[in-house]
Amino acid sequence: MKGVVLGGTSSGVGKTVATLAVIRALQTEGYEAQPAKAGPDFIDPSHHAQVADAPSRTLDLWLEGEDGLRRNYARGDGDVCVVEGVMGLYDGDCSSTAMVAAALDLPVVLVVDAKAGMESVAATAHGFREYAGHAGVDVDVAGILAQRAHGGRHAEGIRDALPDGLSYFGRIPPTPDLEIPDRHLGLRMGAEAPLDDAALSTAAETIRTDRLLDAARSPPPASDPGANDADPAAPTVGDRPTVAVARDAAFAFVYPATLERLRERAEVVTFSPVAGDPLPACDGVYLPGGYPELHGPALADSPTLDEIAERAADGAPVLGECGGLMALSESLTTTDGDTHRMAGVLPADVRMADRYQALDHVELRAERDTLSAGAGETRRGHEFHYSSADVDTDARFAFEVLRGSGIADERDGLAEYRTLGTYCHLHPESGAFDTFLNRVTAAGE
Repeated sequence: MKGVVLGGTSSGVGKTVATLAVIRALQTEGYEAQPAKAGPDFIDPSHHAQVADAPSRTLDLWLEGEDGLRRNYARGDGDVCVVEGVMGLYDGDCSSTAMVAAALDLPVVLVVDAKAGMESVAATAHGFREYAGHAGVDVDVAGILAQRAHGGRHAEGIRDALPDGLSYFGRIPPTPDLEIPDRHLGLRMGAEAPLDDAALSTAAETIRTDRLLDAARSPPPASDPGANDADPAAPTVGDRPTVAVARDAAFAFVYPATLERLRERAEVVTFSPVAGDPLPACDGVYLPGGYPELHGPALADSPTLDEIAERAADGAPVLGECGGLMALSESLTTTDGDTHRMAGVLPADVRMADRYQALDHVELRAERDTLSAGAGETRRGHEFHYSSADVDTDARFAFEVLRGSGIADERDGLAEYRTLGTYCHLHPESGAFDTFLNRVTAAGE
Protein backbone atom coordinates (compact mmCIF):
# COMPACT_ATOMS: atom_id res chain seq x y z
CA MET A 1 0.00 0.00 0.00
CA LYS A 2 1.41 3.36 -1.03
CA GLY A 3 1.36 6.24 1.40
CA VAL A 4 2.31 9.81 2.26
CA VAL A 5 3.19 11.51 5.53
CA LEU A 6 1.69 14.87 6.49
CA GLY A 7 4.38 16.52 8.59
CA GLY A 8 4.00 19.91 10.24
CA THR A 9 6.29 22.85 10.72
CA SER A 10 5.28 22.77 14.40
CA SER A 11 2.63 21.58 16.81
CA GLY A 12 -0.69 23.36 16.36
CA VAL A 13 -0.21 24.04 12.65
CA GLY A 14 -3.35 22.08 11.74
CA LYS A 15 -2.04 18.63 10.82
CA THR A 16 -5.15 16.82 12.05
CA VAL A 17 -7.54 18.96 10.01
CA ALA A 18 -5.26 18.66 6.99
CA THR A 19 -5.16 14.88 7.38
CA LEU A 20 -8.94 14.65 7.62
CA ALA A 21 -9.33 16.86 4.54
CA VAL A 22 -6.93 14.67 2.56
CA ILE A 23 -8.83 11.55 3.63
CA ARG A 24 -12.10 13.14 2.51
CA ALA A 25 -10.57 14.28 -0.80
CA LEU A 26 -9.40 10.73 -1.53
CA GLN A 27 -12.82 9.36 -0.62
CA THR A 28 -14.48 11.80 -3.00
CA GLU A 29 -12.25 10.49 -5.79
CA GLY A 30 -13.29 6.92 -5.00
CA TYR A 31 -10.20 5.84 -3.06
CA GLU A 32 -10.21 4.03 0.27
CA ALA A 33 -7.89 5.87 2.64
CA GLN A 34 -6.08 4.06 5.46
CA PRO A 35 -5.33 6.59 8.23
CA ALA A 36 -2.27 6.37 10.46
CA LYS A 37 -0.60 8.47 13.14
CA ALA A 38 3.10 8.95 13.77
CA GLY A 39 3.70 8.90 17.50
CA PRO A 40 1.84 7.27 20.39
CA ASP A 41 -1.28 9.46 20.40
CA PHE A 42 -4.80 8.01 20.86
CA ILE A 43 -6.86 11.16 20.26
CA ASP A 44 -5.95 12.23 16.71
CA PRO A 45 -6.55 8.65 15.47
CA SER A 46 -10.10 8.83 16.85
CA HIS A 47 -10.76 11.69 14.43
CA HIS A 48 -9.17 9.74 11.58
CA ALA A 49 -11.47 6.78 12.29
CA GLN A 50 -14.51 9.06 12.41
CA VAL A 51 -13.90 10.28 8.84
CA ALA A 52 -12.24 7.23 7.26
CA ASP A 53 -14.52 4.67 8.96
CA ALA A 54 -11.40 2.59 9.59
CA PRO A 55 -9.08 2.28 12.58
CA SER A 56 -5.96 4.43 12.42
CA ARG A 57 -2.59 2.65 12.62
CA THR A 58 -0.05 3.76 15.24
CA LEU A 59 3.46 4.25 13.82
CA ASP A 60 6.10 4.85 16.48
CA LEU A 61 9.74 3.75 16.23
CA TRP A 62 10.27 3.74 19.99
CA LEU A 63 7.22 1.58 20.69
CA GLU A 64 7.55 -0.78 17.73
CA GLY A 65 11.05 -0.68 16.24
CA GLU A 66 11.63 -0.37 12.51
CA ASP A 67 10.39 -3.86 11.63
CA GLY A 68 7.39 -3.49 13.93
CA LEU A 69 6.63 -0.15 12.33
CA ARG A 70 6.62 -1.73 8.88
CA ARG A 71 4.56 -4.71 10.04
CA ASN A 72 1.94 -2.45 11.59
CA TYR A 73 1.78 -0.33 8.43
CA ALA A 74 1.37 -3.45 6.29
CA ARG A 75 -1.63 -4.58 8.34
CA GLY A 76 -3.53 -1.54 7.11
CA ASP A 77 -6.17 -1.99 4.46
CA GLY A 78 -6.80 0.62 1.78
CA ASP A 79 -5.70 2.13 -1.50
CA VAL A 80 -3.42 4.74 0.05
CA CYS A 81 -2.21 5.41 3.59
CA VAL A 82 -2.36 8.96 4.98
CA VAL A 83 -0.01 9.32 7.96
CA GLU A 84 -0.44 12.32 10.25
CA GLY A 85 2.83 13.44 11.81
CA VAL A 86 3.55 14.38 15.41
CA MET A 87 4.71 17.85 16.56
CA GLY A 88 7.04 19.49 14.05
CA LEU A 89 8.65 17.36 11.35
CA TYR A 90 12.02 16.98 13.10
CA ASP A 91 10.85 17.16 16.72
CA GLY A 92 11.37 14.13 18.98
CA ASP A 93 14.54 12.35 19.99
CA CYS A 94 13.39 8.76 19.44
CA SER A 95 10.48 8.79 17.00
CA SER A 96 10.09 12.07 15.13
CA THR A 97 7.85 12.34 12.08
CA ALA A 98 10.96 12.55 9.91
CA MET A 99 12.33 9.36 11.46
CA VAL A 100 9.05 7.51 10.85
CA ALA A 101 8.90 8.75 7.24
CA ALA A 102 12.51 7.69 6.67
CA ALA A 103 11.94 4.23 8.16
CA LEU A 104 8.97 3.72 5.83
CA ASP A 105 10.56 5.52 2.85
CA LEU A 106 7.43 7.66 2.47
CA PRO A 107 7.42 11.21 1.08
CA VAL A 108 6.51 14.09 3.38
CA VAL A 109 3.90 16.67 2.50
CA LEU A 110 4.71 19.63 4.73
CA VAL A 111 1.69 21.31 6.36
CA VAL A 112 2.57 25.03 6.58
CA ASP A 113 0.50 27.77 8.19
CA ALA A 114 0.04 30.20 5.31
CA LYS A 115 -2.37 32.69 6.86
CA ALA A 116 0.21 35.52 6.89
CA GLY A 117 2.71 34.66 4.19
CA MET A 118 3.36 33.76 0.53
CA GLU A 119 7.02 33.68 -0.48
CA SER A 120 7.88 33.06 3.17
CA VAL A 121 5.79 29.89 3.06
CA ALA A 122 7.95 28.67 0.18
CA ALA A 123 11.11 29.66 2.06
CA THR A 124 9.94 27.69 5.09
CA ALA A 125 9.34 24.60 2.97
CA HIS A 126 12.73 24.98 1.30
CA GLY A 127 14.39 25.22 4.70
CA PHE A 128 12.65 22.11 5.99
CA ARG A 129 13.73 20.15 2.92
CA GLU A 130 17.37 21.25 3.23
CA TYR A 131 17.50 20.66 6.98
CA ALA A 132 17.19 16.90 6.42
CA GLY A 133 20.87 16.76 5.43
CA HIS A 134 21.91 18.70 8.51
CA ALA A 135 19.79 16.44 10.75
CA GLY A 136 21.15 13.28 9.12
CA VAL A 137 17.67 11.96 8.35
CA ASP A 138 16.97 10.53 4.91
CA VAL A 139 13.59 12.17 4.49
CA ASP A 140 12.03 13.41 1.25
CA VAL A 141 10.05 16.64 1.66
CA ALA A 142 8.03 16.48 -1.55
CA GLY A 143 6.03 19.69 -1.22
CA ILE A 144 3.50 21.59 0.85
CA LEU A 145 -0.13 21.69 1.83
CA ALA A 146 -0.97 25.30 2.70
CA GLN A 147 -3.04 25.48 5.87
CA ARG A 148 -5.36 28.49 6.40
CA ALA A 149 -4.64 29.77 2.87
CA HIS A 150 -7.10 31.81 0.85
CA GLY A 151 -7.62 31.20 -2.84
CA GLY A 152 -6.77 33.50 -5.74
CA ARG A 153 -3.59 35.56 -5.48
CA HIS A 154 -2.75 34.13 -2.07
CA ALA A 155 -2.68 30.50 -3.22
CA GLU A 156 -1.07 31.42 -6.56
CA GLY A 157 1.68 33.38 -4.81
CA ILE A 158 2.53 30.42 -2.58
CA ARG A 159 2.50 27.97 -5.47
CA ASP A 160 4.59 30.15 -7.79
CA ALA A 161 7.21 30.85 -5.09
CA LEU A 162 7.99 27.18 -4.49
CA PRO A 163 11.46 26.20 -5.73
CA ASP A 164 11.99 23.30 -8.12
CA GLY A 165 11.41 19.93 -6.53
CA LEU A 166 8.70 21.13 -4.16
CA SER A 167 5.12 20.49 -5.28
CA TYR A 168 1.99 22.37 -4.35
CA PHE A 169 -0.54 19.84 -3.03
CA GLY A 170 -3.35 22.31 -2.37
CA ARG A 171 -4.67 24.32 0.53
CA ILE A 172 -7.02 24.23 3.53
CA PRO A 173 -9.17 27.38 3.59
CA PRO A 174 -9.45 29.34 6.85
CA THR A 175 -12.83 28.63 8.46
CA PRO A 176 -13.92 28.29 12.11
CA ASP A 177 -15.94 25.19 11.15
CA LEU A 178 -12.62 23.36 10.73
CA GLU A 179 -11.51 23.81 14.32
CA ILE A 180 -11.55 20.93 16.80
CA PRO A 181 -12.08 21.90 20.47
CA ASP A 182 -9.48 20.70 22.96
CA ARG A 183 -9.07 19.88 26.64
CA HIS A 184 -6.34 18.30 28.76
CA LEU A 185 -4.40 15.58 26.89
CA GLY A 186 -5.20 17.27 23.56
CA LEU A 187 -8.18 17.50 21.24
CA ARG A 188 -11.57 16.13 22.13
CA MET A 189 -12.20 12.63 20.85
CA GLY A 190 -13.54 12.13 17.32
CA ALA A 191 -16.96 10.86 18.39
CA GLU A 192 -17.38 13.85 20.74
CA ALA A 193 -16.34 16.65 18.38
CA PRO A 194 -16.44 15.59 14.73
CA LEU A 195 -15.67 18.26 12.16
CA ASP A 196 -18.55 19.82 10.29
CA ASP A 197 -19.05 17.42 7.39
CA ALA A 198 -19.95 20.06 4.82
CA ALA A 199 -16.97 22.24 5.76
CA LEU A 200 -14.64 19.26 5.53
CA SER A 201 -15.95 18.36 2.08
CA THR A 202 -15.49 21.96 0.94
CA ALA A 203 -11.91 21.98 2.19
CA ALA A 204 -11.24 18.71 0.39
CA GLU A 205 -12.11 20.31 -2.94
CA THR A 206 -8.91 22.39 -2.86
CA ILE A 207 -6.56 19.42 -2.40
CA ARG A 208 -4.68 18.00 -5.38
CA THR A 209 -5.25 14.29 -4.91
CA ASP A 210 -3.67 13.54 -8.30
CA ARG A 211 -0.36 14.97 -7.12
CA LEU A 212 -0.61 13.20 -3.76
CA LEU A 213 -1.17 9.86 -5.47
CA ASP A 214 1.72 10.47 -7.86
CA ALA A 215 4.03 11.24 -4.95
CA ALA A 216 2.93 8.30 -2.76
CA ARG A 217 5.32 5.36 -2.32
CA SER A 218 5.21 1.85 -0.81
CA PRO A 219 7.45 1.07 2.20
CA PRO A 220 9.96 -1.77 2.14
CA PRO A 221 8.78 -4.97 3.88
CA ALA A 222 9.85 -5.87 7.40
CA SER A 223 12.94 -8.08 7.52
CA ASP A 224 11.55 -10.06 10.48
CA PRO A 225 7.98 -11.46 10.53
CA GLY A 226 7.78 -10.69 14.25
CA ALA A 227 6.08 -12.33 17.19
CA ASN A 228 2.74 -10.70 16.42
CA ASP A 229 2.35 -12.34 13.04
CA ALA A 230 1.96 -16.06 12.51
CA ASP A 231 2.31 -17.75 15.90
CA PRO A 232 2.54 -21.55 15.70
CA ALA A 233 2.34 -21.77 19.48
CA ALA A 234 -0.95 -19.86 19.70
CA PRO A 235 -3.67 -21.89 21.41
CA THR A 236 -6.39 -23.57 19.41
CA VAL A 237 -9.93 -22.23 19.54
CA GLY A 238 -10.91 -24.59 22.33
CA ASP A 239 -7.97 -23.48 24.49
CA ARG A 240 -8.44 -19.77 24.00
CA PRO A 241 -8.92 -17.71 27.16
CA THR A 242 -11.53 -14.98 27.38
CA VAL A 243 -10.35 -11.41 28.02
CA ALA A 244 -12.81 -8.71 29.08
CA VAL A 245 -11.82 -5.27 27.72
CA ALA A 246 -13.36 -2.06 29.09
CA ARG A 247 -14.59 0.06 26.18
CA ASP A 248 -16.42 3.33 26.84
CA ALA A 249 -15.71 7.05 27.18
CA ALA A 250 -13.64 6.49 30.33
CA PHE A 251 -11.53 3.72 28.75
CA ALA A 252 -11.10 4.79 25.14
CA PHE A 253 -7.33 4.68 24.61
CA VAL A 254 -6.67 1.36 22.88
CA TYR A 255 -4.37 0.73 19.93
CA PRO A 256 -6.08 -1.19 17.11
CA ALA A 257 -3.05 -3.49 17.05
CA THR A 258 -3.66 -4.36 20.72
CA LEU A 259 -7.22 -5.51 20.06
CA GLU A 260 -6.02 -7.38 16.99
CA ARG A 261 -3.40 -9.23 19.00
CA LEU A 262 -5.82 -10.07 21.80
CA ARG A 263 -8.33 -11.41 19.27
CA GLU A 264 -5.66 -13.54 17.60
CA ARG A 265 -5.05 -15.47 20.81
CA ALA A 266 -8.17 -14.98 22.92
CA GLU A 267 -11.90 -14.41 22.87
CA VAL A 268 -12.45 -10.70 23.50
CA VAL A 269 -15.61 -9.42 25.16
CA THR A 270 -16.19 -5.74 25.85
CA PHE A 271 -18.06 -4.02 28.66
CA SER A 272 -18.72 -0.53 29.99
CA PRO A 273 -17.89 0.28 33.61
CA VAL A 274 -19.43 3.74 33.14
CA ALA A 275 -22.76 2.14 32.18
CA GLY A 276 -22.50 -0.32 35.07
CA ASP A 277 -22.33 -3.37 32.82
CA PRO A 278 -21.82 -6.68 34.62
CA LEU A 279 -18.26 -7.91 34.26
CA PRO A 280 -18.45 -10.62 31.58
CA ALA A 281 -17.39 -14.17 32.35
CA CYS A 282 -13.67 -14.04 31.60
CA ASP A 283 -10.21 -15.30 32.46
CA GLY A 284 -8.57 -11.85 32.54
CA VAL A 285 -9.44 -8.14 32.44
CA TYR A 286 -7.85 -5.26 30.52
CA LEU A 287 -8.63 -1.68 31.55
CA PRO A 288 -7.04 0.69 29.00
CA GLY A 289 -6.44 4.40 29.40
CA GLY A 290 -8.94 7.17 28.85
CA TYR A 291 -10.78 9.77 30.91
CA PRO A 292 -12.01 8.24 34.18
CA GLU A 293 -11.69 11.69 35.76
CA LEU A 294 -14.58 12.90 33.57
CA HIS A 295 -16.80 10.06 34.77
CA GLY A 296 -15.97 9.94 38.47
CA PRO A 297 -19.54 9.82 39.84
CA ALA A 298 -20.64 7.11 37.39
CA LEU A 299 -17.60 4.98 38.15
CA ALA A 300 -18.00 5.47 41.91
CA ASP A 301 -21.57 4.18 41.66
CA SER A 302 -20.72 1.43 39.18
CA PRO A 303 -21.13 -2.14 40.42
CA THR A 304 -18.67 -3.11 37.70
CA LEU A 305 -15.69 -1.80 39.67
CA ASP A 306 -16.82 -3.84 42.67
CA GLU A 307 -16.97 -6.96 40.51
CA ILE A 308 -13.48 -6.25 39.14
CA ALA A 309 -12.21 -5.87 42.71
CA GLU A 310 -13.75 -9.21 43.68
CA ARG A 311 -12.22 -10.98 40.67
CA ALA A 312 -8.85 -9.37 41.38
CA ALA A 313 -8.96 -10.59 45.00
CA ASP A 314 -9.74 -14.07 43.70
CA GLY A 315 -6.53 -13.98 41.64
CA ALA A 316 -7.83 -13.14 38.16
CA PRO A 317 -5.23 -11.27 36.06
CA VAL A 318 -6.24 -7.61 35.75
CA LEU A 319 -4.13 -5.18 33.69
CA GLY A 320 -4.76 -1.44 33.92
CA GLU A 321 -2.95 1.26 31.93
CA CYS A 322 -3.06 4.91 33.05
CA GLY A 323 -6.83 5.44 33.22
CA GLY A 324 -7.08 1.77 34.14
CA LEU A 325 -4.55 2.33 36.94
CA MET A 326 -6.65 5.25 38.16
CA ALA A 327 -9.84 3.15 38.19
CA LEU A 328 -8.09 0.36 40.12
CA SER A 329 -6.88 2.77 42.82
CA GLU A 330 -8.56 3.56 46.13
CA SER A 331 -9.88 6.98 45.10
CA LEU A 332 -9.79 9.63 42.39
CA THR A 333 -9.87 13.35 43.22
CA THR A 334 -10.67 15.88 40.50
CA THR A 335 -9.21 19.36 40.09
CA ASP A 336 -12.44 20.69 41.66
CA GLY A 337 -11.64 18.75 44.83
CA ASP A 338 -14.34 16.11 44.40
CA THR A 339 -13.20 12.68 45.57
CA HIS A 340 -14.72 9.52 44.08
CA ARG A 341 -14.34 5.97 45.29
CA MET A 342 -12.64 3.65 42.79
CA ALA A 343 -12.17 -0.14 42.77
CA GLY A 344 -9.75 -0.16 45.71
CA VAL A 345 -7.54 -2.91 44.31
CA LEU A 346 -4.27 -0.95 44.21
CA PRO A 347 -2.92 0.90 47.28
CA ALA A 348 -2.94 4.44 45.88
CA ASP A 349 -5.05 7.60 45.86
CA VAL A 350 -5.02 9.51 42.59
CA ARG A 351 -5.36 13.27 42.24
CA MET A 352 -5.83 15.28 39.02
CA ALA A 353 -3.72 18.38 38.33
CA ASP A 354 -4.19 21.45 36.12
CA ARG A 355 -1.14 20.65 34.00
CA TYR A 356 0.39 17.44 32.77
CA GLN A 357 2.51 15.48 35.23
CA ALA A 358 4.37 13.33 32.71
CA LEU A 359 4.83 13.28 28.94
CA ASP A 360 7.52 11.10 27.43
CA HIS A 361 8.46 7.88 25.79
CA VAL A 362 9.16 5.34 28.50
CA GLU A 363 11.42 2.36 29.10
CA LEU A 364 10.80 -0.02 31.99
CA ARG A 365 12.73 -3.00 33.38
CA ALA A 366 10.77 -5.68 35.23
CA GLU A 367 12.11 -6.35 38.71
CA ARG A 368 10.05 -9.54 38.96
CA ASP A 369 7.69 -11.59 36.84
CA THR A 370 4.56 -9.57 36.22
CA LEU A 371 1.55 -9.46 33.89
CA SER A 372 3.30 -7.72 31.00
CA ALA A 373 6.95 -8.80 31.35
CA GLY A 374 9.21 -11.45 32.79
CA ALA A 375 11.85 -10.60 35.40
CA GLY A 376 14.68 -8.63 33.82
CA GLU A 377 12.81 -7.93 30.58
CA THR A 378 12.43 -4.37 29.31
CA ARG A 379 9.32 -2.81 27.84
CA ARG A 380 9.06 0.41 25.85
CA GLY A 381 5.93 2.54 26.01
CA HIS A 382 4.78 6.09 26.61
CA GLU A 383 3.12 8.15 29.33
CA PHE A 384 0.94 11.25 29.19
CA HIS A 385 -1.20 12.06 32.19
CA TYR A 386 -2.51 14.91 34.30
CA SER A 387 -2.76 12.89 37.48
CA SER A 388 -0.38 11.77 40.21
CA ALA A 389 -0.66 8.84 42.60
CA ASP A 390 -0.07 8.95 46.35
CA VAL A 391 0.91 5.35 47.11
CA ASP A 392 0.95 3.52 50.43
CA THR A 393 4.33 3.00 52.06
CA ASP A 394 4.11 -0.77 51.62
CA ALA A 395 3.13 -0.59 47.92
CA ARG A 396 4.88 -3.10 45.65
CA PHE A 397 6.18 -2.02 42.24
CA ALA A 398 6.93 -4.30 39.30
CA PHE A 399 9.15 -2.04 37.18
CA GLU A 400 12.21 0.14 37.47
CA VAL A 401 11.89 3.22 35.23
CA LEU A 402 14.87 3.54 32.89
CA ARG A 403 13.31 6.44 30.98
CA GLY A 404 10.24 8.43 31.98
CA SER A 405 8.54 9.32 35.25
CA GLY A 406 6.51 6.28 36.29
CA ILE A 407 4.29 6.34 39.37
CA ALA A 408 6.74 7.23 42.16
CA ASP A 409 10.42 7.00 43.07
CA GLU A 410 11.45 5.92 39.55
CA ARG A 411 9.12 2.95 39.76
CA ASP A 412 6.06 1.98 37.76
CA GLY A 413 3.65 -0.93 37.83
CA LEU A 414 1.72 -1.13 41.11
CA ALA A 415 1.11 -4.81 41.82
CA GLU A 416 -1.45 -6.50 44.05
CA TYR A 417 -2.77 -10.07 43.75
CA ARG A 418 -2.40 -10.78 40.00
CA THR A 419 -3.31 -7.15 39.21
CA LEU A 420 -0.91 -4.68 37.58
CA GLY A 421 -1.50 -0.96 37.09
CA THR A 422 0.93 1.27 35.16
CA TYR A 423 1.04 4.84 33.97
CA CYS A 424 2.86 3.44 30.95
CA HIS A 425 0.89 2.59 27.80
CA LEU A 426 2.33 -0.39 25.94
CA HIS A 427 2.07 -1.48 22.30
CA PRO A 428 1.73 -5.17 21.38
CA GLU A 429 4.95 -5.04 19.34
CA SER A 430 6.76 -4.86 22.71
CA GLY A 431 5.56 -8.36 23.55
CA ALA A 432 3.65 -7.07 26.58
CA PHE A 433 0.27 -8.40 25.52
CA ASP A 434 1.63 -11.80 24.59
CA THR A 435 3.04 -12.01 28.12
CA PHE A 436 -0.34 -10.90 29.49
CA LEU A 437 -2.14 -13.58 27.46
CA ASN A 438 0.35 -16.21 28.64
CA ARG A 439 -0.33 -15.19 32.25
CA VAL A 440 -4.11 -15.27 31.68
CA THR A 441 -3.90 -18.73 30.14
CA ALA A 442 -1.70 -20.03 32.96
CA ALA A 443 -4.02 -18.61 35.62
CA GLY A 444 -6.94 -20.52 34.15
CA GLU A 445 -5.17 -23.90 34.06
